[in-house]
Amino acid sequence: MKRQKPERSLRSGWAAALCLVLLGANCALPAAQVAYWLPNGNDSVFGQAFYVKSRYEDTLLDVGRRNGLGHDEMKFANPEVDMWIPGEGTDVLVPTQYVLPNAPRRGLVLNLAEKRLYYFPLPGKVVTYAISIGREGWNTPLGNFSIVSKVKDPTWTPPASIRAEHAAQGDILPAVVPAGPDNPLGQYAMRLSARGYLIHGTNKPWGLGMRVSHGCIRMYPEDIEQLFSKISVGTPVKIVHQPFKVGWRDNDLYLEVHAKNQAEAGSLMKPISALITTARGVSVDWTEVRRALKENTGLPHLVGGRQKPARRLYLDRIF
Repeated sequence: MKRQKPERSLRSGWAAALCLVLLGANCALPAAQVAYWLPNGNDSVFGQAFYVKSRYEDTLLDVGRRNGLGHDEMKFANPEVDMWIPGEGTDVLVPTQYVLPNAPRRGLVLNLAEKRLYYFPLPGKVVTYAISIGREGWNTPLGNFSIVSKVKDPTWTPPASIRAEHAAQGDILPAVVPAGPDNPLGQYAMRLSARGYLIHGTNKPWGLGMRVSHGCIRMYPEDIEQLFSKISVGTPVKIVHQPFKVGWRDNDLYLEVHAKNQAEAGSLMKPISALITTARGVSVDWTEVRRALKENTGLPHLVGGRQKPARRLYLDRIF
């Protein structure tokens, strides 16, 4: 099976042209995320990766934010490009293609391994957002939760443990941080049924897409504003950790890998093999599976397909 390189998207070209018309040469404003309709109700791969040319003043974080992507997504998709000085005219891969997590498609689904949130407003429709999650020692919890409250312009009451941590670094936090530009919760916050955890904005958006929080889920300011207006109290929230995802796009089978390092990537071969080989009527290119694990770019990788389309419903129950 021949390795496929993501094609340049015509849609991205239209977007670039529109930016030039509206904003001149400096198209730096991040856009709200778009909703995707899954072409088949059972398919789980959507979106399209594409390339853009970096500008002189760009970092990979700039390109990522303009396309709703976080730090680690851009870093792993562009391992040979300098994160801070990609250089004018450099080809930068924008990895806006995804495999849905293996979870019910309702409410919010967060996959910590890829630092990404999926919102399902309607059956067959999905919107996805980059997130930051808890760092080592302050892990974001896994499980089934719900949104219990929503607040615009929240205040922040830092717990004693966080105040002590900051004090040890010479940063004395007030007992209550008022709403405003210095509030780390940003302008919008949604409280989870997991006590003490929020989905919220940030006043430091350039840390998005990393393990940097004290367990809460951070979003870009423009993304949390969009999501906040659509989410109601009681919305279910499922948080999972899936370092690999397998899914279909029509009759093509894709594998997406989000390993922390090569050691973890190597350990995924056994569970991936166990999952795929349980499905009858599937042709798998194991060379491509190993390539996906080795490259660990976070992009969906074509690794096989259906031998007999008549088996479709059976296979969809497996993946």
